[in-house]
Amino acid sequence: MLGACGEKDDDKPAKENENASGESNKEEAFSVAMVTDVGGVDDKSFNQSAWEGVQAYGKEHDLKKGDGGFDYLQSKSDADYDSNLNALLRRDFNLIYGIGFMMEDAIAAVAEENPDNNFAIIDAEVKADNVVSVLFKEQEGAYLAGVAAAKMSKSGKIGFVGGVDIPVINRFHAGFVEGAKAVNPDIEIKVKYTGAFDKADLGKVTANSMYSSGVDVIFHAAGATGNGVFSEAKERKKKDPNANIWVIGVDADQYEEGKVDDKTNVTLTSMLKGVNTAVVDISNKAKNGEFPGGETLTYGLAEDGVKLADSRGAIPEDVQTVIDEYKEKIAKGEIKVPEKAEK
Repeated sequence: MLGACGEKDDDKPAKENENASGESNKEEAFSVAMVTDVGGVDDKSFNQSAWEGVQAYGKEHDLKKGDGGFDYLQSKSDADYDSNLNALLRRDFNLIYGIGFMMEDAIAAVAEENPDNNFAIIDAEVKADNVVSVLFKEQEGAYLAGVAAAKMSKSGKIGFVGGVDIPVINRFHAGFVEGAKAVNPDIEIKVKYTGAFDKADLGKVTANSMYSSGVDVIFHAAGATGNGVFSEAKERKKKDPNANIWVIGVDADQYEEGKVDDKTNVTLTSMLKGVNTAVVDISNKAKNGEFPGGETLTYGLAEDGVKLADSRGAIPEDVQTVIDEYKEKIAKGEIKVPEKAEK
């Protein structure tokens, strides 16, 4: 593409060369945009991680937010999925992401109607040549979260708060239970699906019930609903600084969300999911003409697609050693973590 317009020509004035170069750069710009799931782009979790990936790609290629660069549209409900995707199509973005399992049907329909456009779906599979599907082995990272929770619990009771009862959240649930029971077969695990990813009040009520029953560590996989889990934990810790109250965050590092004051934090760790990394990786492949359309890319512990965040000292060294041992066994395939938990 640089061909003739990229070659030096001493007979051409400098200004004309600059224009040619400018036109070439414009032609090479590859724009990327995303449609969020419910919960908002600033949910401190899943959507936010994806948006950070889109922004990182934009920064890497000196793009600006808006048409011809990078952008997002926010979905307040599932009714917004189709209209948001079509709005981005009309703005001629080269690659459009649908963030979350709930967008599977919308991406499938829009991709079929627009075979010359490229799409990516996170946490679901769409069988189409112009769609790349991105999955994560959440159960592997959640297994480590379960190990951490069971080892750090003083009451012998831990909890799992899920969002909507769908396969991706089932994988978090299954891994958490397996990991916890691996280190403490007698651990008591309370499980509650709230049915929403954007209802912090439901997360708070659920956490209140669990903590009141003796649970001292809760792992949430509930998007913005999980913000309510943090709120409840922080309130309890503020009332009783000596209480053994912990939250394990999800998708992004939620350490800041657990901050009670300058010295106290209720975030034990977070199960990181490399949505941002996957977005940057796929966007660059697409820009370079290597869009993996029709493929399903899966990221697990072995691919560094899931992991636990730095605990900032909340997890003692002896417990971290145990976590690392299980991490190595899973990455090597010595432990196969199920995707569904017994209910």
